[in-house]
Amino acid sequence: MANILIVDDSPTEIHVLKTMLEKNGFDVCTANSGEEGIEKAKTEKPDMILMDVVMPGMNGFQASRQISSDPETSAIPIIIVSTKNQETDKMWGLRQGAKDYIAKPAKEKELISKINEILG
Repeated sequence: MANILIVDDSPTEIHVLKTMLEKNGFDVCTANSGEEGIEKAKTEKPDMILMDVVMPGMNGFQASRQISSDPETSAIPIIIVSTKNQETDKMWGLRQGAKDYIAKPAKEKELISKINEILG
C-alpha cells in the first residue's frame, strides 16, 4: 500500500487527513513542520506528500521547493492542501514543484481520486 506523508502543524487537520487516508487503505506518517517534512521525506521515502502551506518556520511552499529540487526526494509527488486557495497561491504552489493543489477542508472523494490519479 502507498505510504503518504502529511505535513501540517494542525493536530486536528492531521487527524482528519490521516483518518481519510487510512480508511482508504493508505499507510500514513506525519510531520508537524516544513523542516520535519523535509527530514521525513528523506528518511521515510513516502510515495506522496500532502503539504500544508501556512506553518511556523518554513512554510509549505519553501518545503515543497526544497523537496522537489533535491535529487534524493525530487521523485516524490507533492499535493498542497491549504486554506490559501487564491488562484495565485495555486499557481505559486505548482511552480514550487507540487503536482496538485487542494483547498481545505479537503473533500475525501476529491483527495483520494487525486492521489490515485497521481500515483497511477
